[in-house]
Amino acid sequence: MGIRDLFNIKKKSDNRVTQSTPYARIGGEKKVRELANTFYDIMETDPLASELLALHPQPLDRIRHVFFLYLSLWLGGPDDYQQQFGHPRLRARHLPYTVTPELKAQWMYCMRKAMFKTVDDITLAQQLLEALDQLASHMVNTK
Repeated sequence: MGIRDLFNIKKKSDNRVTQSTPYARIGGEKKVRELANTFYDIMETDPLASELLALHPQPLDRIRHVFFLYLSLWLGGPDDYQQQFGHPRLRARHLPYTVTPELKAQWMYCMRKAMFKTVDDITLAQQLLEALDQLASHMVNTK
């Protein structure tokens, strides 16, 4: 089940965002950018995410922006990610990397901390984290 199924999101063809999307409910562009940046801030500073950080190209400026674009799309916001990079194809994009259950756990650790720091609606945050956990599990390609 994807985020669109979870929240019954119907994307408008003219790229407008309806108020019922998680993107709008979080607070739109400003809050989604804050979520993406907070995620990477945690990854950069928390020793529990050091293995995950080591896999990312430095500096993190570009990946922060790409992640913001992806989160915006995933949350039902503007589809700038898809316009710039095409369909996300997350599993295919992650196949060149060894993604272990431990790395998935580090990713979710950073995302949980970022989500609860950024998103005021705890119920929404929990729903998003459940959906992200399923998505992250799909990226695991090595035991």
